[in-house]
Amino acid sequence: MKKIKEIKEKILVIVGPTAVGKSEVAIELAKKLNGKIISADSMQVYKGMNIGTAKLNVDERQGIRHHLIDIVEPSDDFSVARYQKLARVAVSKVTGRKKLPILVGGSGLYIRAVTDDLKFPEGKLRSNIRQELEKRAKNNPEFLYDELKKNDPKAAEDIHPNNVRRVIRALEVIKLTGKTFTEYRQEWENRKTIYEANFFGLNLSREKLYVKIDERVDEMFENGFLNEVKKLTLMGKLSSITARQALGYKEVLSYTEGQITLDETKRLIKQRTRNFAKRQLTWFKRDKRIKWIDVEGKELPYIADEIINNLDLTWEKEGKCPNF
Repeated sequence: MKKIKEIKEKILVIVGPTAVGKSEVAIELAKKLNGKIISADSMQVYKGMNIGTAKLNVDERQGIRHHLIDIVEPSDDFSVARYQKLARVAVSKVTGRKKLPILVGGSGLYIRAVTDDLKFPEGKLRSNIRQELEKRAKNNPEFLYDELKKNDPKAAEDIHPNNVRRVIRALEVIKLTGKTFTEYRQEWENRKTIYEANFFGLNLSREKLYVKIDERVDEMFENGFLNEVKKLTLMGKLSSITARQALGYKEVLSYTEGQITLDETKRLIKQRTRNFAKRQLTWFKRDKRIKWIDVEGKELPYIADEIINNLDLTWEKEGKCPNF
């Protein structure tokens, strides 16, 4: 197997739970460090899925270039392996323009796919196996989860039964490669960073984070989330399992299909988003490379300065891009 060449570019990584303020802090850092942002959000890659993914609009990006946002249609297949290739190309482009790559997001696997020497199972995105599994999932998704428990019990423990997309992917890996998803993940335990990276996590008390999550969900509906989902549905953009299972979109689709009330829709999105934030924190807390910054009660410039002041001593700290 060909060994990945050691990459010496410096990269700044900002992680944390949903609604903690990663995007805003990253923009402040980009202005101070001559940087460009590379998104590590598994849902913001999709065009038109804006409100439900808390995607910053053009004005909110304040002239800072954001890579890997709006790159595929929600009806298209997209994998972390494809993201890995595109993100590493983006890192090279940013450093080639004498800018600092700032990798930002709450999708833990997407972050590690860029920074670490991870290998992903090979296989066509639209394999016959996947298509067959997707057909079965439409009728009896619980049967697929039972099959995963039988063939890869450890993966079944780690994957929520409602996360049909990941259940399908785990089964597809077994059928395509003869190797379990767990076996691949065990190879990822060695956290070998291929960049010279500084990792920072933004943290907030659970009580304050939950308040922010609830406020964000309310703002989503005030800003036209229902209309966004209806428009995407009419255009046939939410036909893929990935899009239909996206947090928020899944619940709104249940509402538009008459299965639940609007109040229940909002309640479910808030509860499931809080659960998602807990899972994000569990994932990131396992990574001892991350330096945690408490953002409670702090203004954006102060948070950015705190991060800059905690960069490794090998990095320059006078606002100049540390790659040059």
